[in-house]
Amino acid sequence: MTETTYSIRLAHWPQDREALRLVREKVFVEEQHVPMELEWDGLDSECLHLIAEDADGNPIGTGRLLPDGHIGRMAVLKEWRGRRVGTNLLQGLMEEGRKRNFSTLMLAAQLQAISFYEKAGFCAEGGIFDDAGIPHRNMVWRDN
Repeated sequence: MTETTYSIRLAHWPQDREALRLVREKVFVEEQHVPMELEWDGLDSECLHLIAEDADGNPIGTGRLLPDGHIGRMAVLKEWRGRRVGTNLLQGLMEEGRKRNFSTLMLAAQLQAISFYEKAGFCAEGGIFDDAGIPHRNMVWRDN
């Protein structure tokens, strides 16, 4: 397998909206069957977004940081999983949170992703809950 490179950058919602939508709809709506009206919650214009792009500039992953310190909408196209795209997106969002002086970052993790977030220092809190038909658990990272 040839190693393919990618880059991660800050996205700007008005200009990058379609690229971000492409990744999220493919992962959440098509793969995971999240209803379109739940995926598009109206908060994107308030969020900081990161986008991962392949060497040709095609979108391959995304994540967002809400103004209250919640990380969400982490998504990587299936063919790019296992290549540290998600890890690098998460690290970038955490760094952006630190730049904004958040001492705590929060997220709602799908159960199968809990170990992914634990590796970045997040701890699960509370019980399992349903979000869009998918079991989740809240997780918290605290700057020590």
